[in-house]
Amino acid sequence: MNLRNSNKCSVFSCQRIFATVSVCALLLIAGCRQDMHNQPKLIPQRGSEMFADHRGARPQVLDTVARGQLREDSYFYTGVVEGANGYREEKNEMPFPVTMDVLQRGQERFNVYCTPCHSRVGNGLGMIVDRGYKQAGNLHDQVRLAQPVSHYFYVMTHGYGGMPDYSAQLTPEERWAVAAYIRALQLSQAATEKDLPSGAQVKDLKDIAQEKHLPAGFAAPWTLPDTAIQAYPPIAKEGNPAMAPAYPADPAITIPKSKPAPAAAQ
Repeated sequence: MNLRNSNKCSVFSCQRIFATVSVCALLLIAGCRQDMHNQPKLIPQRGSEMFADHRGARPQVLDTVARGQLREDSYFYTGVVEGANGYREEKNEMPFPVTMDVLQRGQERFNVYCTPCHSRVGNGLGMIVDRGYKQAGNLHDQVRLAQPVSHYFYVMTHGYGGMPDYSAQLTPEERWAVAAYIRALQLSQAATEKDLPSGAQVKDLKDIAQEKHLPAGFAAPWTLPDTAIQAYPPIAKEGNPAMAPAYPADPAITIPKSKPAPAAAQ
């Protein structure tokens, strides 16, 4: 082969390689464009030149409600209505029909969240009371029996005394279901033979305990353990802690006094 032709081939090969590398480089640069990364969009808490106030986060449009937050039935979500004197007032009624499914759901939620303090029968002697926690409310004393059913919904929503709220754990429907079950539990604990349908067989709890060979004292009234805490002395008209029913029946309810009307100008 001629040396001159060999040099020409070498130069031509180098040119082809250089052209190929250049094309690949151009394709690589074209594929690294930042259009997808730097696309026009609003980033939370950043400014924006699109709007006159230069705020990227836009305020909510007036007179609009987010989906699922209309809440037309305020009693369903609050458990109170506005009374004649302008104060909030609880009612002794449910916002929807109470079926067996509602009571079963209320029982299931009650057993999960309420029994640690109030026990499964609602007398306020839950397991944490045995471990030094403050005495929980007895749902069967005269004070609690006189409270309307929406009172329990309101307490579960906002908490009361040493009890925290359970609005995060229970939906409004579940809170109403628990309130309905509490009322059913109160009725069951105070039921008599006259409340049962005709022909129903009734057994004494002591007889059932003997038949099933349960421990002695199973059917006896519950007592406060030595580890329980009672921060304040009992109030006589409300009964002693864990006593059901309380004595005497005096469910005192205090209603705030209305403001006096302004005196007429002389």
